[in-house]
Amino acid sequence: MVRVVDERGKGLGTALYSSSSQIAIRMLARDREEISDLPALIAKRIRAAIAYRRLVVTGSDAYRLVFSEADFLPGLIVDRYGDVLCVQILTQAMDAEPVRGAIIETLVQELQAAGIVERVDPRIRDLEQLGPRASGLLWGQKSSTTITMNAGDANCANPATGVRFHYDGLEGQKTGAFLDQRENYALAAQYAHGNVLDVFCYQGGFALHLAAKCSSVTGVDSSRPALEMAEKNAGLNGREVEWIEANAFDLLRDYASSGKKYDMVVLDPPAFAKTKRDLDKARSGYKELNLRALKMLGPGGIFVTCSCSFHVSEADFLEVVGDAARDAHKSLRVLEIRGAAKDHPKLLNVPETGYLKCVIMHVND
Repeated sequence: MVRVVDERGKGLGTALYSSSSQIAIRMLARDREEISDLPALIAKRIRAAIAYRRLVVTGSDAYRLVFSEADFLPGLIVDRYGDVLCVQILTQAMDAEPVRGAIIETLVQELQAAGIVERVDPRIRDLEQLGPRASGLLWGQKSSTTITMNAGDANCANPATGVRFHYDGLEGQKTGAFLDQRENYALAAQYAHGNVLDVFCYQGGFALHLAAKCSSVTGVDSSRPALEMAEKNAGLNGREVEWIEANAFDLLRDYASSGKKYDMVVLDPPAFAKTKRDLDKARSGYKELNLRALKMLGPGGIFVTCSCSFHVSEADFLEVVGDAARDAHKSLRVLEIRGAAKDHPKLLNVPETGYLKCVIMHVND
C-alpha cells in the first residue's frame, strides 16, 4: 500500500501499488480513512458488496457479488451462480496469501455456498507478473449447478419461473456466463414478437428469454461448445430454438443480400476495442454489423444492439448506429438505452465501470 498525493503534496488517499501492471496504482481509500489491516478491510468490503446485492437483485440466483473498483476492491471479481461462487483475482495485492485467505474465509462465512471456483486468466497473470496458477476448486465440493434468471420479472417471457441455465464453473468464457445483460434479457422480452435472429448468442441468454413470446428464434454463434450448452439450456426450459454455428459477419452479409427478413434482431458481440488503438477498427466493425442487421428489419421491427467496448463511448456507439440506419434507409425510435444490470454498479467518477451499452429501438420505416 502507498499514500497518494497531488502535485502540491495534498493527500488523496491510499492505493495498492503494482511493480509490473500497466495500472501502477489502484485507489483503495480516501485520505482520511486509516488502513492498518488490509485483509480485514477486504473482508469488510466484501460484506458491504453482498449487502448491496441483497438490495438490488431480485428473482435471480446468478449475479455479480463483487465488481472490482466499483465495490472498492480493485482486482477482485466474484460472481454467484446459485450455490457455486466463482472468483477471479487479477492483481498482485489481491493475490497475496493473507488477502486470498480473507476473501475465501469471508465468502464461506457470509454465503451458503457448496463450492468456490477460481477462474484464472493466464494472460492477466502474466501481465501482472503473478506466478502460474490453474483454474480449479478453491473450497467445497461443487463446481457446477443450475441457475435461474428473472423469475417473477413482469418483463420476462415466463415470469413465474424465469429462465434456467446450466452452469459449469470450469467451462465457458469469463466466469462462465454474461451476467451483466441479465436485466436487459428481461426487458428485451417485453418487446419480443414474430421471428427473431439473435447474433453472438453464446449460451442463449437473449434467445431463451425471447423464445416463449416469439413464433421462431434463431441463435447464431461461432463457438460450438457455447451452442451445445445453449441447446441444453433450451431443453431445460422446454423451448425450441434453431442454433447455427457461423461467423456473424459472413452470415449477416449473406442473409441481408438474400433478402431475409426478421421481426426482431439482437446483436451482442464481444468487445471490439480493448484499447484506444482499436477504436477506428471497432467503429467500422460495429457499423457493418448494424447495417447488415437493419437491412433485415421492416416497419414495426425491434432492434437490440449492444457494445461492451469501454473505449467506444455511448455517444460514439449511438453515432455509429445512426450512420448504419441512414445507410440502410431506416428510421429508428429509441425505446431504451441501458447499461449493465445493477449488480454491476457504475461509479460516477470511474467511467471504466460503465462499459456496457444496450440500445433497444423500434423501426419506423
